Amino acid sequence: MRHLLLASVLLLNLSFKANSQGYNSGSRADVDNALAPFYHGVASGDPLTDRVILWTRITTNNASETLNWQIATDTGFTAVINSGSATTDASKDFTVKVDATGLQPGTWYYYRFNHNGVNSITGRTRTMPTGSVSNVRFAVVACSNYQSGYFNAYKDIVTKNDVDAVIHLGDYFYEYGPDDFDPGVDSSRIQEPFKEITELEDYRMRHSFYKLDPDLRAVHQQYPMIAVWDDHESANDSWSGGAENHTPGTEGNWADRVSYSKKSYFEWMPIRDVHNSVDTIHRTIPIGDLADLIMVDTRIQGREQQAGTTGSVVNDTNRTMLGPAQLQWLKQQLSNSSTKWHVIGNQVMFAPLKVFGQALNQDQWDGYPAERTKIIRHLSDNGINNMVVLTGDIHTSWANDIPHPDSTYTASTGKGSAAVEYVCTSVTSGSFITFPVPGNIIPSLVTHVKYAELSKRGYLLLDVTPQKVHGDWIYMSTITSKNFTSSTAASWCCNDGSNRLTSCSALSPRGTNPAIAPIVTSANAIKNNVIVMGCYPNPVIDEVKVQYYLFEAGTLYISIYDVNGKVVQRLTQKVNASGLYNSTVSLQNVPNGTYIISVNAGGKTVSQQVVKQ
Repeated sequence: MRHLLLASVLLLNLSFKANSQGYNSGSRADVDNALAPFYHGVASGDPLTDRVILWTRITTNNASETLNWQIATDTGFTAVINSGSATTDASKDFTVKVDATGLQPGTWYYYRFNHNGVNSITGRTRTMPTGSVSNVRFAVVACSNYQSGYFNAYKDIVTKNDVDAVIHLGDYFYEYGPDDFDPGVDSSRIQEPFKEITELEDYRMRHSFYKLDPDLRAVHQQYPMIAVWDDHESANDSWSGGAENHTPGTEGNWADRVSYSKKSYFEWMPIRDVHNSVDTIHRTIPIGDLADLIMVDTRIQGREQQAGTTGSVVNDTNRTMLGPAQLQWLKQQLSNSSTKWHVIGNQVMFAPLKVFGQALNQDQWDGYPAERTKIIRHLSDNGINNMVVLTGDIHTSWANDIPHPDSTYTASTGKGSAAVEYVCTSVTSGSFITFPVPGNIIPSLVTHVKYAELSKRGYLLLDVTPQKVHGDWIYMSTITSKNFTSSTAASWCCNDGSNRLTSCSALSPRGTNPAIAPIVTSANAIKNNVIVMGCYPNPVIDEVKVQYYLFEAGTLYISIYDVNGKVVQRLTQKVNASGLYNSTVSLQNVPNGTYIISVNAGGKTVSQQVVKQ
């Protein structure tokens, strides 16, 4: 009974999220001067059989820029398959996204951007295969809070060089301020802006900040990413009309805040706009006859407000997580698919999680049980097998059978299971459990849970063949140091047609990927002591936030000049350490017009034009 009570307490803790802990000042994001002007690297995403999204961002002092791009089958770019140009400006936060077409299925490619004769780093990407497909392998990640520790999981994925793409299930970054650390982590990593983000310029700067991390930049450089947002890309426990971490009276209108989140997400992420709207992210990535990867939005598009786990509201048969349109779309994807497997990329735990008959977390599918039942019944009513749900969100690891609500589930045989679920742990974000928990406690309480681990950080390695889906949970030895090791702790498989999980041996390396694209190391000499990464917003109304990187500590001077060269505003800032910062300059008392923001540090000056209107 003591173990049962302990497990109940541990599970109950999963329904809460951290708000604050002690704050220690320390390291800031680094800028690699050798990457100029493409400091944020490159990325690719949403690979199809004949095309893939290519992304970069240019740091510039000009009002607009035109970049060239190439995609080739070799790192020397002697066999260029496609090329073109793209223009960007402040309305896109100087990000560039192109849909590179004319590619061959199941093929590795290399790509780069060029500006005035200067190349970006070379990215590597891969298209999805077509026809008869024998294997595809993914790294599945979620919940990467910069303030919680180093992104060692990303580095491990790059080093092992053994997957076709990375699936990111959300919480790519966190909206929190400096005091909102996860529990159990004493971190010295500071993220910018130095506050909770609520405005468009805040979300843009947070995206910019994260993509300066070398391990995140490297995983984007080496693999295409297939991503969906969860709550922290906007605000904690968000839904279609608000969020737990949003106070309208002090943090503005929710519709405005979530629109800023979505716009910046589509600017800064290598995601394809398949619905002609930045509001919608559900989409399908076909993988030949092997699988359909169906990415859904369980967070914002159609979700009704969280309403507990008991009572008439939560059990309302019309209550929705996906929204009517997306639910119908999902059913159609499942019914119309002729592939062996149907893999759903989903944000929150799908399988029921109840202790002593009590559901524990209203934010996951237990808070929307009627719609979950509709999906499961759609499977049985249409004879659909082999649905695999991938989940992030809760910073812990789970392997679940998904019981059919109209059947009796038998743990020993898996009878009554309609599908399976793999829940990956977080890259860095902490759970409330910082000590080992015996692995048999939770499965003894919740019999359709086959594996649960509540304290380790890492990722899921997912391998799909016609015979089975295989998941390995890979954990990092530490996230508080860059010196780490990784190990496979558990392996669970779903055989074709079984709709249940069984324990299996760990995956072996495939050894079929080409060499990773060249990784640029930092320049030996600093060309300039200060880089202006961006001015937000632009155009500006009352005040402008200047995001800048300092290579050396010292005194910073920010001056605002009008078109006649007259100083209209000046700010002096003492900086005690190198790193990324932002400062706010008021333009409230100056007339509308064009101004030059001049930033001087260490005798070096850079300037950028802004417009007040």
